[in-house]
Amino acid sequence: MQKLKQEMETADAIVIGTGAGLSSSAGMSYDGERFEKNFADFHMKYGIRDMYSGGFYPYDTLEEYWAWRSRQIMVITINVDHQFQLAGFDKKRLFYTQGDYGLWQCSKPCHQRTYDNEGMVRKMAAEQKDMKIPSKLIPQCPVCGAPMTMNLRCDKTFVQDDGWYAAFHRYNDFIRRHEGKHILFLELGVGANTPVLCVLSASLKPKTITIKQQILCQFVNNSNTKERRCA
Repeated sequence: MQKLKQEMETADAIVIGTGAGLSSSAGMSYDGERFEKNFADFHMKYGIRDMYSGGFYPYDTLEEYWAWRSRQIMVITINVDHQFQLAGFDKKRLFYTQGDYGLWQCSKPCHQRTYDNEGMVRKMAAEQKDMKIPSKLIPQCPVCGAPMTMNLRCDKTFVQDDGWYAAFHRYNDFIRRHEGKHILFLELGVGANTPVLCVLSASLKPKTITIKQQILCQFVNNSNTKERRCA
């Protein structure tokens, strides 16, 4: 920790990459009391044990699927996701590389655009009954009529819209402006399933990483950037 403190004090810039593990370490877990309070009926019927795995369950109907998703979005977006915004970080300094629970997209997708889902999700959560939402609330693509889905990176159908690319370009611009300087990359709560900085900064990725007490630190030197990577 002393080494990390020193790096933070001497760095010219700090880039933070985070995953769900950071929220979990703060007590905002996908299982336990929060899950039992909001999803006891789904656990009883299907044996689902946490909010993450429930998102991939093959429900019998779209009405049931969206009943699950609407509750999940309400719990995760309000309590787990968007924690940096709630902590006062400027949204324009954030880059949601893996998507956002607060957005929908066409499931095909027929076009590269995302849609804010807060209003509809609140309506779904309020009007669902017996683990189902009213059929009239099932979201459909306004362009082709196909079912909508979450804007979460899980396959090649993930939509990267104008907002995604704007954030991507802001990130790249930040890196360019600090070229040749001492950048501290902190990657926290990220597993092999959803890497962040090791993907975005592939050209800076070290060939070997030393593992010690869940903290990874490696000096990286190349012609462009002097990097201290900690995760």
